[in-house]
Amino acid sequence: MGKLLAICTSPRRGTVKTPVESARLTPEWGIEGDAHGGNWHRQVSLLSAEKIERFRKKVWVDYGAFGENLVVEGFDFAALPVPSRFAIGDVVLEMTQIGKECHNDCVIKQQTGECIMPREGVFARVLHGGTIRVGDEMTLLPPLENPPLRAAVITLSDKGSRGEREDESGPLIVGMLTAAGYRVEETLLLPDEAASLKANLIRLADGRQVNLILTTGGTGFSPRDITPEVTLSVADRNAPGIAEAMRYHSLSITPRGMLSRAASVLRGKTLIVNLPGSPKAVRENLAYILPSLEHGIRIAAGLDGECARK
Repeated sequence: MGKLLAICTSPRRGTVKTPVESARLTPEWGIEGDAHGGNWHRQVSLLSAEKIERFRKKVWVDYGAFGENLVVEGFDFAALPVPSRFAIGDVVLEMTQIGKECHNDCVIKQQTGECIMPREGVFARVLHGGTIRVGDEMTLLPPLENPPLRAAVITLSDKGSRGEREDESGPLIVGMLTAAGYRVEETLLLPDEAASLKANLIRLADGRQVNLILTTGGTGFSPRDITPEVTLSVADRNAPGIAEAMRYHSLSITPRGMLSRAASVLRGKTLIVNLPGSPKAVRENLAYILPSLEHGIRIAAGLDGECARK
């Protein structure tokens, strides 16, 4: 159990927040009057009071100095898994991400010399709203039984990212995952750039801790097709059987299936699989592997044993 030591808000993002005595939280929005409110996954930011006290031994900072909304005593948030859930009275928060990028122009870093939010702060969405007050107790709720597996979808396309081509493969993947019972947490449309893809693969696996990341595009022979190389560069372990199975299946449809360079790997507990770029090939390949993925994903997440129930 924890204790809410401070509630902090600000009208602009990336700025120091000001302590207030109470706040109203709105479901799927965040704290009313705070700049981070919105229909996204970083509605409320939380920071452990103990982490702030450790920083204060070097430089004194007031609560809100790191842009945190809630300062809570009694929890090491960064050590908890996503999506942990917390209750403060009637309010229920679901943790959605650990840490974030700290940009070079971060006002907080400029003022304090260091910003601990990128490694110690966490973010949450509001599942159930209500009013919270300084001094309220926060409790860690038990995990849900049989929660849906969480996924993210990344489309790699230079033309698509410039708005010159409609992304059909990404929405198709989202639809197939949703129909299979997955909860799709994020969809991204990126150019074929290694740095951007690498940063997002790491963020989704380490920060958002999704169970599955599916990419589409960038697996062919074009000089701009860099998806497999970037995917392998972030891997902790190889999982080649999935990509090999897709090539085997594609070869039963067309000899050009041998030209796919798709990779499949594990980063921590997250499975990353490269799919082709065309909607037809996406549908064929994903339909082939999807029934078998859940067992492997659940093993990686520690939710199933090697001999899973049928």
